[in-house]
Formats: sequence, structure tokens, C-alpha cells
Amino acid sequence: MIETGIWFWVWAVAAVVLFVGEIFTAGFFLLPFGVGATVAAVVAFFDYSTAWQWISFIAVSTVAFISLRRLAERMTHEPPEKTGSDRLIGKVGSVIEDLTPHSPAGQVRIDREEWRAEVPGAEEIIPVGTRVVVERVEGTHLVVRPETGRIEE
Repeated sequence: MIETGIWFWVWAVAAVVLFVGEIFTAGFFLLPFGVGATVAAVVAFFDYSTAWQWISFIAVSTVAFISLRRLAERMTHEPPEKTGSDRLIGKVGSVIEDLTPHSPAGQVRIDREEWRAEVPGAEEIIPVGTRVVVERVEGTHLVVRPETGRIEE
């Protein structure tokens, strides 16, 4: 029968502590080290030298850490959510008050909000019901461009 040395128990306890610690942390930080400690405990169980135990712990922990980081980033990566008026850029709305050339006198509705708007470079009046896309926000009004087609109010 193989006699388990002190290093087996050191690695086994470390693995358990790391796995339990992972439960209370976010982001898969302790899990790779728990896996590495488990592999090191197996290496210690088969009575390999302490150097081999440390090598296996470091190698397995590193590979597991890199792999889990990539997985966690893919699973949790969300584009930053725009806030304030920047959230309107790129949204489509409708004209609710005619937009006249070179004047921010008209209004558009984006979602449930109404904004003063202008269409730079427009040669004609943009009539009520025309779909527009928000290009940018300047102060308290939107700069929009017409989109093809109309929407029904």
C-alpha cells in the first residue's frame, strides 16, 4: 500500500480550501488553483518529489487559469451600455413636428421621448411621420438624418 506523506495532505487541504473559497468569490479566480492543487495531491499520492508536485501545480494552475479566463470573458462580455443622451445615437425615431432646413425648430420622438432636432444639409422640409436616425447629440437637441420610408402614428 502506498503511504501518503505530509505533502499529499497539504495539497488535498489546499484544494478543498480553494474550491470552497471559489464558492464565495466571483470570476473563477480560485478554481484554477484548486484544480492545480488537486493534480499536485495526485502527484504527491504517487510519491513523486516535491519539485514535481510544485511543477504540476504551477503548470496545471496556469493552463486552467488562462482557459477559464477566456471562457469567463466570452460568457460575461457585454458591450458597455450607453448612458444619458448618448444612448440615443443610432436609434430610429419619427418626426412629430416638421423639421425645417437650417433650424432646430422641429421635433422627433425616440422611443417615448420627444426631442428638438435638426437635419443639417437638408434642402427641403422633413415632414411629420418621416423616420429619422439619430447621428449625434448637440446640447439639448438631436442631429438626425432621414431614413427611407414613413411610419404610421
